[in-house]
Amino acid sequence: MKKKMLSAVLTGVMLASMLTGCGGQGNETPAQDTQQAQTEDQTEAQADGESSKESIDISAVNAGEESVEIIYANFNASGGNEETLNKMYEAFREEYPNITVNIETIGYDDYFTQMQTRVAGGTAPDCYELNIENFAAYANKGVLAELTGIDVSGYNATALSAFQVGGKQYGVPGNFSNVVLIYNKDLFDQAGVAYPDDTWTWDDAMDACEKISALGDDIYGIYQPITFNEFFKVAAQYGGGVLNEDKTEFTINSPENIQAAQMMINKIVETNVQPTESQMGGMGDWDLFESGRLGMIPTGIWAFGAFTDACEFNWDICVEPGGTQKATHFFSNALVVNADSAKKEAAATWINWLASSDAAAKMRIEAGWDLPAINDDTVLAGYLEITPPENRQAVFDSLNYLAVAPIIEEYSMMADIITDKLALAASGELTVEEALNQAQDECSLKIKL
Repeated sequence: MKKKMLSAVLTGVMLASMLTGCGGQGNETPAQDTQQAQTEDQTEAQADGESSKESIDISAVNAGEESVEIIYANFNASGGNEETLNKMYEAFREEYPNITVNIETIGYDDYFTQMQTRVAGGTAPDCYELNIENFAAYANKGVLAELTGIDVSGYNATALSAFQVGGKQYGVPGNFSNVVLIYNKDLFDQAGVAYPDDTWTWDDAMDACEKISALGDDIYGIYQPITFNEFFKVAAQYGGGVLNEDKTEFTINSPENIQAAQMMINKIVETNVQPTESQMGGMGDWDLFESGRLGMIPTGIWAFGAFTDACEFNWDICVEPGGTQKATHFFSNALVVNADSAKKEAAATWINWLASSDAAAKMRIEAGWDLPAINDDTVLAGYLEITPPENRQAVFDSLNYLAVAPIIEEYSMMADIITDKLALAASGELTVEEALNQAQDECSLKIKL
């Protein structure tokens, strides 16, 4: 791939106030509301503080003529992909020998605490990684540099737009992943049920769940976490969402949302095709699937490696069922440049290469480390050739139905409130309608939109 040289200026904005409200990542990092809606949320919040931001013009410097050393912090390589990231850097150095990148890989549990402190204290790295949930908070505080003059033609358009604010690019998508329906083919065969496909609705899935659950007392049709991350996606599948169209009010207890949540809860309290917590006996949902006792599990594509190693039965994937329409999760991490960095062009050169070069993309695919957010079918073809699952095309088919989380600065608080109320419904302590009414009232009282 040709080198992506920076020929235009990078516009930076200074730190306006100390970062607050940076929440953690959900168990299935990431959806109702479209990415256009997400951009509108971010634009409004940014406009509120625009007058306090100082723009700085950085003269373009040819990255090939001047030696420079930068710091890059990330969390996504921790826990097994440090070696792959180092190999990517070695390949980068062959193209850009003048740019030295000091890589800091920090565990996810500590990462955002450290970054919040470093950004507020003026010691943030030149460039770093942000998950999609935290991107809005950082962008709206004015601590990210606008990226201009970089070649973005190779990116997946949906992933790229996730990190725009008011039409300006404040990050590039370092990766992407999504959620599909993974199913145990052997259990479907035993139950005499046709394999699921992308035409399935939740009604079809529930019929299959009951037949699979009938195979034995310790066999269940499905496991779908009762969490906010699942709820906003299922709400989207029924035409609902947690915010109104202009993002000024919560709509958590809308009829569509009640229908979506009722479907989720009924699997536990009514048909019991999904095990209760006590029936799980301390097992995780992946453990249950790997044991061969679970027919279906909607989960992330990052499960493929673990299931390939652990499952002694045949399994495959398809696009997740819908309600009145399809909607699937989308997760991506942004690579951003520190607005206060004196080395913005070198930092942008590195993150753009890391996110979109053919060399980095191929290494990411070969390592089984999520997916590069690129649009080059020839590079992505290698991903489709890896089995299982046989139907890897479903990963890309799911991109036709993306639903992005309704990102707000108090995302964590909103997610926690809704998850807690849904848990009370799943345990039978509240009805679904009571749970969503309480979530609506509590979010409206505690969170300013």
